[in-house]
Amino acid sequence: MNSKLMAAEMMNSAAQMHKPMMNACGEVDQQLFRQGMSNLGAAVNVITTQGAAGQAGFTASAVCSVTDTPPTLLVCLNRSASVFETFKANKVLCVNTLNAQQSHLSNLFGGKTPMQERFSHGVWNSLVTQAPVLEGALVSFDCEVVQSMSVGSHDVLICEVKAVQSQDGQNALMYFNRSYCEPKPMN
Repeated sequence: MNSKLMAAEMMNSAAQMHKPMMNACGEVDQQLFRQGMSNLGAAVNVITTQGAAGQAGFTASAVCSVTDTPPTLLVCLNRSASVFETFKANKVLCVNTLNAQQSHLSNLFGGKTPMQERFSHGVWNSLVTQAPVLEGALVSFDCEVVQSMSVGSHDVLICEVKAVQSQDGQNALMYFNRSYCEPKPMN
């Protein structure tokens, strides 16, 4: 095979690998979207609430800063999640960003573990809103939910930060390509 033909075949193969995948309606395939999102590394958080509707918590990576004036972040919560109604009713939450040694808490809060057992692990206190704050978390954002909007299967909770507690000298627990990432030692 001559080099021009071989180069053309390689370019064609590369183009096929990067070709957008869509279904018959011209929409992005759900599995392709999920695969793409798995390549977007994110900090792992345990989101907690406490109030008249009770205590609840879940693991999430769908957390993002919105603005610093006033300090606001967003949290995405699936409406079919068992904790959804508790968070909706309480209207307060704490985003506890886990440190690299807290993957066991991520697994507890991300599975089907009964709620009481989830909170029996770790040391919990509260700040302003009374949502549970995890001692030893890399950072905890104690928030009031000031707005909510439905998008697809999830609600996007807009959360005004009322208090922050943080720890120095730790690495965050990161999730990338469907697994936890090994942190590099801090200098």
